[in-house]
Amino acid sequence: MFKRLITAVICALGLTTGAQAQATHTAIVAGGCFWCVEADFEKVRGVGDVVSGYTGGTTANPTYNAVVRGGTGHYEAVFIPFDPNVISYREIIDLFLRSIDPLDAGGQFCDRGNSYRSAIFALNQQQANEATAAINAAQRQLRRQIVTPVLPASTFYRAEAYHQDYYKSEGLKVTRGGVKTKMGAYEYYRRGCGRDARVAQIWGADAPFVH
Repeated sequence: MFKRLITAVICALGLTTGAQAQATHTAIVAGGCFWCVEADFEKVRGVGDVVSGYTGGTTANPTYNAVVRGGTGHYEAVFIPFDPNVISYREIIDLFLRSIDPLDAGGQFCDRGNSYRSAIFALNQQQANEATAAINAAQRQLRRQIVTPVLPASTFYRAEAYHQDYYKSEGLKVTRGGVKTKMGAYEYYRRGCGRDARVAQIWGADAPFVH
């Protein structure tokens, strides 16, 4: 089953045969706004070019508007390629859990609805086991139930070009809410959504990406 899932992910991304050989060194996670998760993990040593996209749903070739409107079943997610000689899958999942609100089943931060739910999409049984172990450890740390599920990976669809590396946008921009600001659109959005404030509240000094 997992071999078919990996092939589906690769085909949807349009990756090369060389990339297929490295497909098992990939993490797929959903943590609310994919701009933010992409921005966080591209700072991590051993992680390559993170791709924003959609996964977990039933609609083929989904668009951003369709996903956030609802009904496709897809999550906003990211595809994280990594070098296992530098960072392990477990380490990535530990960082991920501490970069989101894993106590919230209805979305993430100011973004509500099914497409903004958190999840870990396992590409194989080993990943599923390691992700479950990471969740159990995080639950012990927080002494609260984590609602972020571990799900089998399904086809991952690359999001529209303007979503890729959106966090690098600067200057006068238009945010998701249609508000213009001299602050970079991404920074304005992230601050206004309260992401870092909530993560810091939950995880304290263990929050790895809080600005």
